[in-house]
Amino acid sequence: MTLYETISVHLKEAMKSGDTVRRDTLRLFQSTLKNVAIEKRKSPEEFSDSEVEDVLKRLVKQRKDSVEQFRAGAREDLALKEEAELNLLSAYLPQAMGEEELRALIVSALKIAGMTSKTQMGQAMGVVMKQVAGRASGDDVRRIVEDILS
Repeated sequence: MTLYETISVHLKEAMKSGDTVRRDTLRLFQSTLKNVAIEKRKSPEEFSDSEVEDVLKRLVKQRKDSVEQFRAGAREDLALKEEAELNLLSAYLPQAMGEEELRALIVSALKIAGMTSKTQMGQAMGVVMKQVAGRASGDDVRRIVEDILS
């Protein structure tokens, strides 16, 4: 069963059980996925799991940004709602790399590429992001690369 089919089944279960937060979050995901499908001129059922994960990652990033902004604006009620959606969507993504594993991969990649200066930050990010291949956020990678190159 593909990731899209799994989420569709979970949406039906949420509708039957009356879980409104889960239902609404998964409907939002399906709506976003259908919009992307229209842009790419293919049906959502034809999407590979990695394409579905890309849409999920985009929604997760939006939720993280929203939580920060709502907390900055003293809107804890909205921040909690966004966090609930964030947790639901994150459950469908593959497990992210741990901090130690990510740091070891970055050190290895930078050593192989021979990058030691902070002026090579852009090139280093390109090399490392290819190695990471979606298993860690760009923000985490940037933070560790800056730490290592400084």
